[in-house]
Amino acid sequence: MLAVLASMGGFIFGYDTGQISDILLMPDFLQRFAQCTDRSDASTCHFSIVREGLIVALLSIGTMIGALGGSWTADFLGRRLAMTAECLIFMVGVIVQITSNHVWAQFAVGRLISGLGVGALSAAVPMYQAETAPPPIRGSLTATYQLFITFGILVAYCIGIGTRNIEGSGSWRTLVGIGLIWPLILGLGILTMPESPRWLASKGRHDEARVSLARSRGIPLEEAEHNRTIHREMEDMLSALEYEKGIKAGFWDCFSPRDKQLYRTLLMMTLQMFQQLTGANYFFYYGATVFQSVGISDSYITQIILGAVNFGCTFLGMYVMEKFGRRVPLILGGIWQSAWLFVFAAAGTAKDPSTNPGIGKLMIISACLFILGYASTWAPGVWILTGETFPTRTRSYQASIAAMSNWLWNFLLAFFTPFIVNAIGFRYGFIFAACNLTGAVVVYFFLYESSDLSLESVDMMYCDPDCKPWTSRSWAPEGFADRADLIVQDRAAVKHKAPEGIEEARLEKVEVPNRQV
Repeated sequence: MLAVLASMGGFIFGYDTGQISDILLMPDFLQRFAQCTDRSDASTCHFSIVREGLIVALLSIGTMIGALGGSWTADFLGRRLAMTAECLIFMVGVIVQITSNHVWAQFAVGRLISGLGVGALSAAVPMYQAETAPPPIRGSLTATYQLFITFGILVAYCIGIGTRNIEGSGSWRTLVGIGLIWPLILGLGILTMPESPRWLASKGRHDEARVSLARSRGIPLEEAEHNRTIHREMEDMLSALEYEKGIKAGFWDCFSPRDKQLYRTLLMMTLQMFQQLTGANYFFYYGATVFQSVGISDSYITQIILGAVNFGCTFLGMYVMEKFGRRVPLILGGIWQSAWLFVFAAAGTAKDPSTNPGIGKLMIISACLFILGYASTWAPGVWILTGETFPTRTRSYQASIAAMSNWLWNFLLAFFTPFIVNAIGFRYGFIFAACNLTGAVVVYFFLYESSDLSLESVDMMYCDPDCKPWTSRSWAPEGFADRADLIVQDRAAVKHKAPEGIEEARLEKVEVPNRQV
């Protein structure tokens, strides 16, 4: 329930992303907001490249600003209350959109306001999930954020195909207005969940932090004081906080070389950039238009097929990221995605798909296989890493900066895609293919393997000068033989049994090179 409710933040983003592709093709929306030679005939209406780009991309400008502001909100109000406040902002934006009549700028500004809420949620939700989830299943729980993004996209496609034949403005106003339901579920539901134990501990509320840890790990509250798992996590948290008290952590500390802070900030900004440069949003934002040009008679149906593949394969992604860690899926995923984008671009460039049905079908299959790889690797993986890579003292700032990078590139792609497609057509796919390969190389040389570690241990790993990205899979905190030994001990502790051979020293503070944690 914790994962599902918090991930409604991803659903809100996905729904808002999925709806715009269909709305841009609805006759009443065209007649109201596009340039027309005869307003009574939708076939004479079309959007200029600039106007279409602004309507689509202003959401991303809002999300970029919201992501930066989300760190201060999450630190000041707490993770849960911050999400509730951000839901209210999103709802204001929706109301502005559905009250638009003939001024396209009002609709675009409504998307900008909604983006402020979505951007702040994109920083708060993965951070809250990573801080609250038990390490053995942190990847799966955090991946539900991406799962719900894909679910929101699919639901928007399905509602869009249902509302497109409604007469008048009901076709698009219904689709946009239903978006008020999702923030209500998140804003009220999240208040029934435990607060982040790490935020509580940072505020000196140690007893509440212990209760929060016990609730999210299924441990009876009366056993929390003596449970090995709770004891070790509390000791890790308090030790890390004690160390961080001597460091005045502010926004600019995210760019300090100390403890690889700058390294981690730039790494996650780069991975968020490459998540956008995979090319997935090319299909999600402009999919209906893309497949209309391929010669598909009903591009709405193709959108639903892509949305269903995206949603279904994200379940696979939750398993893959938990079973195989973070590095290997991202490397293989980048290679797989690149291969199918080369096929997509080559097919669309070699022959005109609108007059060659075989080429059109090959392009749809290529797009689906690309989405399969994206949904099971890069889509959930980067959001998982955003929540677990940074130290507590600057996590909210760095998560916001990483999310801002995502939204910046989201905006650039959303706005400039119509211009680029107009100039080079389906050859655009070659650019995305090259970016996927580059992303895989970056992961191999710079990303550390953080699966199965507590957030405090991830911080220790990045600060260990003897650990390299390509050897990080076997790294474990002092007192454990290797990563596998750590997993065995954690699972045994959760089952309320003392693992054989465990030393009490493992529950005490440990020395790591150059710092005390």
